[in-house]
Amino acid sequence: MVPDPVVAVGVAVRSAAPPAGPARDPASIRRVAHDILSRPEFQPPPQSLLDRLRHWVGHQISRAIDAALSGNLTVIGSVLLIAIAVLVVYLVVRATRGVHRDPTLRGVVVGGRSRPPADWLAEAADCERRGDWRGALRARYRATVAELARRGLLDEVPGRTTGEYREEVAGSLPGSSGDFTGATDLFERAVYGHLPTGPEEAGRLRELTDRVLVGAQ
Repeated sequence: MVPDPVVAVGVAVRSAAPPAGPARDPASIRRVAHDILSRPEFQPPPQSLLDRLRHWVGHQISRAIDAALSGNLTVIGSVLLIAIAVLVVYLVVRATRGVHRDPTLRGVVVGGRSRPPADWLAEAADCERRGDWRGALRARYRATVAELARRGLLDEVPGRTTGEYREEVAGSLPGSSGDFTGATDLFERAVYGHLPTGPEEAGRLRELTDRVLVGAQ
């Protein structure tokens, strides 16, 4: 830990002064203090490359903002301010995207966190072995949504509704829109409508989702 320079200087000046005699002049005291503070133990630790980069970026941002307020913004400063504005907009959109709702699109909220398609398929297979057909149907539908998201055909965002997914698939994959809508209807009735669900419904959803994924190739 770096010693407290004020305490160190005070102690050193007192110890350097003779026990009796005329008081030292201010110039001598400043010289002693300067010599003490020049010692290695009073030097700040060297900054890392990341710290220096952060300091430089912060300094450049401060300069750009000052220049903009004073009307003396350079080309580089203008580019920097535009980049900052774009970054801020991106972060705001990203933070609010998950809670965006389109009231014109009907459907139920697809809850739960996003998972890889393989994880959902493994869960579907496990549910089928246990005879949990509602759980199998739910997991297979979620696997289809995750796979379409992986292929860039829809955005899987927590909190979105089935209506929003139907609308997005209709735009990105119109040839499979009917099959996806049929699978979504089964998902809504089984998982949220709590209608009786058995191997027939689970098999029908598997057929529909398989056709959707074939059409997405």
